[in-house]
Amino acid sequence: MTDLADRVLAANVLDAGTRLAAQAFLVSVPLLFAVAAFAPQSVREEFLRSLSAMFGLTGTSQTELQQVLSDPAGKSLHQTTGVLGLLLTLLSATSFSRAMARVCERAWRLPRAGARVAAWRWVVWLLLLVAVTLLQAPVRDGFGVGLWLGTPLLFLVATGLWLLTQHLLLAGRVPWRRLLPGALLTAAATTALNVTARLYIPGALDRALAEYGSLGMVLTVLSWLIVVCVAISLTVTVGAVLVTSPPLHRLWRKG
Repeated sequence: MTDLADRVLAANVLDAGTRLAAQAFLVSVPLLFAVAAFAPQSVREEFLRSLSAMFGLTGTSQTELQQVLSDPAGKSLHQTTGVLGLLLTLLSATSFSRAMARVCERAWRLPRAGARVAAWRWVVWLLLLVAVTLLQAPVRDGFGVGLWLGTPLLFLVATGLWLLTQHLLLAGRVPWRRLLPGALLTAAATTALNVTARLYIPGALDRALAEYGSLGMVLTVLSWLIVVCVAISLTVTVGAVLVTSPPLHRLWRKG
């Protein structure tokens, strides 16, 4: 227990989670415009469905998102920047990947991986995250069966995501088996937050938009991201402690 507390304090979970949330928010805006500018109509519609399903968006907040994805600004971006603009957007978005990599490295007490080794992993992880986001609506609905199947599926998808996240962003320096506890804990936390987001986000967004306009929406989304990212930072760190400290470390020491 003492080791866990020491590691959590050393990882500075609250600060790391807040920085991660800020990077996530800064990255999500240009990526959303990039999707609106370059993705086919079917992909934009699926993104709208998935984001609406994740946050239970209705009314004004859903209309705002629909306007972005359906797009005059996106077409203008496409015309003015082209493929070069898309590449620059993707490269700048790797700041989020780097922030997530630092969270994983602090949790495992590893030095930063060299840019030559890690750079392609940042891009792959970002694309993986976009793909998982795109699948949220059908997975949450259990591919038509309902939420009773969708919730376990969300957990399984999240487990795979956080297993791959640690493997990619730690540059393969920790064996897969030792990454599993952190992946399971993070998947449990993010799935719980994913499911409960529908209870808080829709009303909070509509109130914020009515009272403060777009600024209120920004503050609401950023506040939720901080909660999610602090949970991620904490569970990744706890998972690393579990496999390196007694009594459970013996189960993974040969992993």
